[in-house]
Amino acid sequence: MMRWLSFVWTGALRFLGEGRLQTGFIVGGITIGVAVIVFMSAMLAGLEANFIKRVLTSQAQIQLIPPDQIARPLRNGPSEIEDALVQRPSQRVISIDQWQAIAQRMETLPAVTAVAASMTGSALAVRGDASRSVSVVGIQPESYLKVVRLSDYIVAGRLRLTSDDILIGTDLARELGANLGDKIMLSSNGGASRTLTVTGLFDLGSKGANQRNTYVALRTAQSLLGVIGGVTEIGLTISNIYDAETIAREIEASNAVEADSWIKTNAQFFTAVQAQKNTNTLIRLFVGLSVAFGIAAVLVVSVIQRSKDIGILRAMGATRSQILRIFLLQGGLLGFAGSLGGSALGAAALVYWHSVARQADGSELFPLIIEPSLFVATALLATLTGVAAAMAPALRASRLDPVEAIRG
Repeated sequence: MMRWLSFVWTGALRFLGEGRLQTGFIVGGITIGVAVIVFMSAMLAGLEANFIKRVLTSQAQIQLIPPDQIARPLRNGPSEIEDALVQRPSQRVISIDQWQAIAQRMETLPAVTAVAASMTGSALAVRGDASRSVSVVGIQPESYLKVVRLSDYIVAGRLRLTSDDILIGTDLARELGANLGDKIMLSSNGGASRTLTVTGLFDLGSKGANQRNTYVALRTAQSLLGVIGGVTEIGLTISNIYDAETIAREIEASNAVEADSWIKTNAQFFTAVQAQKNTNTLIRLFVGLSVAFGIAAVLVVSVIQRSKDIGILRAMGATRSQILRIFLLQGGLLGFAGSLGGSALGAAALVYWHSVARQADGSELFPLIIEPSLFVATALLATLTGVAAAMAPALRASRLDPVEAIRG
């Protein structure tokens, strides 16, 4: 067994060594191809992680809200039905019916990792002569921060929400001329009003959200909006974010709520993420094909050039399977050697590009994600591609008639 393995290894290394120029070119081509795969895969993974972080840390992955009111037809008589147009009052805040029981059921679902109830409604924020229409979000920080990482967006002050505190966006603070410690009066459409102290400023990365959103304690929002003990939304975080739409439909079917997933509410973003994944797959496919054809072409030439050597090996007692394995091993060695160089080159290019590419505010364009599994998978893929590409020339070499090969 050891003698047979030694023969195959010696033959493969000898053929590769005799064609150093060809071997160098094909290893260089594989190195570049693998470097492209590593660079693109890691960069797109970083961009995807950055996009998902920006979207999913500022909102719940699944939002449960009260169902819309259903318009019922009016009957003028036993056989006459008049269509009715019932519009939901735009200023009315409706609580989720039996929201505590629904929240408890959500906590028992295996796919759900965090649950947070909140109250949202409209109000007028007033400070001095300045006033702005805002969205008031009442939260319980201990549970809400497990679903929405609001603390990551605090740029001044701290996330403190007692019954007399409020968090506002940086753009709203600028428009109202407010800063930390200032007083802001919130007036609801129902006539209730509260004067609250600004304890923190946040920047959600969106001017619209920074102008509109404000955060107060849940009890403060319930009192201000006139819905004591109620909530308008139950936010969920799940273990697999890409199952959000399926889980949302299952929840909606078994509970008296509407369920909106982040996939539905961010359809364009989700489409962009899927397009990136598809692009990455296509790049890997075409690069892999180019590498495979390159290996196959070099080994076909090697078979033609070494026909006499192959004939002599056959005449000396080498079997067809040994010749086959010699060329398959060559393909595997070429793929593996190229994967090592390509992984190093791709990682170096990624580190350099990460340090150079910056957003307008100077922050990183994408997080640097270099996982060992990527290099292992790339090395395995390149080696298998080399073996597969060597199959055709290896079969041709193994079928050569030794007498005809020696005669040339």
